[in-house]
Amino acid sequence: MAAVLLDGDPIESLRDFVAAGGGEAYAAARQLDPSVIVEEITASGLRGRGGGGFPVGKKWAGIRAAGPGRRFAVCNAAEGEPGTFKDRALLRHNPYRVLEGLAIAAHAVGAEAAYIATKASYQREAEAIARAIEELQAGGLLGEVRFTLVLGPDEYLFGEEKALLEVIEGNDPLPRLLPPYEHGLFATDIQTGWQAVDAPPGAVGQGGPNPTLVNNAESLAHVPRILLEGAAWFRSLGTTDSPGTTVATIVGDVRTPLVTEIELGTSLQSLIEQAGGPRPGRTLRAAFSGVANAVIPFSQFDVPVSYEGLATIGSGLGSAGFVLYDDTACMVEVAHTLSRFLYVESCGQCRSCKFGCGDVTRSLASLLIGEGTDQTVEIIGARLRSVTDQTRCYLAAEEQVMISSILREFPEEFALHLEGRCSVDEPRTIIVPKLVDIADGVATYDDRQARKQPDWSYSRD
Repeated sequence: MAAVLLDGDPIESLRDFVAAGGGEAYAAARQLDPSVIVEEITASGLRGRGGGGFPVGKKWAGIRAAGPGRRFAVCNAAEGEPGTFKDRALLRHNPYRVLEGLAIAAHAVGAEAAYIATKASYQREAEAIARAIEELQAGGLLGEVRFTLVLGPDEYLFGEEKALLEVIEGNDPLPRLLPPYEHGLFATDIQTGWQAVDAPPGAVGQGGPNPTLVNNAESLAHVPRILLEGAAWFRSLGTTDSPGTTVATIVGDVRTPLVTEIELGTSLQSLIEQAGGPRPGRTLRAAFSGVANAVIPFSQFDVPVSYEGLATIGSGLGSAGFVLYDDTACMVEVAHTLSRFLYVESCGQCRSCKFGCGDVTRSLASLLIGEGTDQTVEIIGARLRSVTDQTRCYLAAEEQVMISSILREFPEEFALHLEGRCSVDEPRTIIVPKLVDIADGVATYDDRQARKQPDWSYSRD
């Protein structure tokens, strides 16, 4: 398969971008009625690549049809899902394409300004975005829409679309109550975020809910070529329900961690083989698509990497970042480590989430050191049932889905820990695969995550 998003050499200048046909899609979009653009994206079947898989065209149409107020367009490049490196790979390869997609989206929904948000710690990507914005605006390739780069904190919730808007407005990444199409950027009609806000300098028109479009960086990167090649071309790739390609990441217990572009519908097993398969002498046991979906056991590694394929086995595609564990990993410790990640990353505004994730994490820790009882397991079950009560974002549901699936798939391991034993002769320390970089087949992880506390501070040891 010829690459669609990671095609050719990296684009490092406006001259390279234009020479490769960059800017043609936006120029074509400016000649079209916005409704025609939305129809073409809808017909392509492009689904959001940030994790939810919501139809991109339907989201654009919803913003256009939403209530009164100014409109804004936002690119979410605040990638933080464990095991995922796709957005950073795209921004390193061609940041201009992502911005062109954002410009088309802004034109299609009638946005007066556009924002691209990423983590301040992603210095290489942030510098590439800033340079690309400056060059594109100087070259007149972004039209009249004002583009702003926003650098945010390292918290997991920065990538949640409602929390992302809070960061753009200068606040902490605490998810709002209402989604962006109901309560967008700088909304001044009814305050449902954490605090009232003023309209940005130079804004025109009356205040209102300001319906705001938020799309993932990979979603937007697909837009220019769809507009040039047509919806039918995009649908010629992938599957009927999951058209096109995606940028997938494979890390963990494989020989060669990698980031690669695949057609949706490719089997997980073949993707693992591209990463060299398991480490020498080891057997893979499980895979996780980030921390938002049910575990994928080894017996189901032939599953197609697509929205519908992974749904058929009770899991999900997420952002196509797969973390593999082999027979040296204790699955009780895997559950504890991933649960702790969600616990410390929870913002705390919803008690059921913070309390529930914390209780599950502490109970799993008790099992790990041989102090668990039948009551410990009952507490885990009770908290998993109530953790999602009246929550503002999906984090608690991630805890519920993921931990419940590990309990169902590996019950014998939890039973052994109740007896003070482990299925692994020499259990190793499990870390959260929060990626700092992937280069030359080597994955580098953020070693600070193990020191992160529930209040988002870090311990010294």
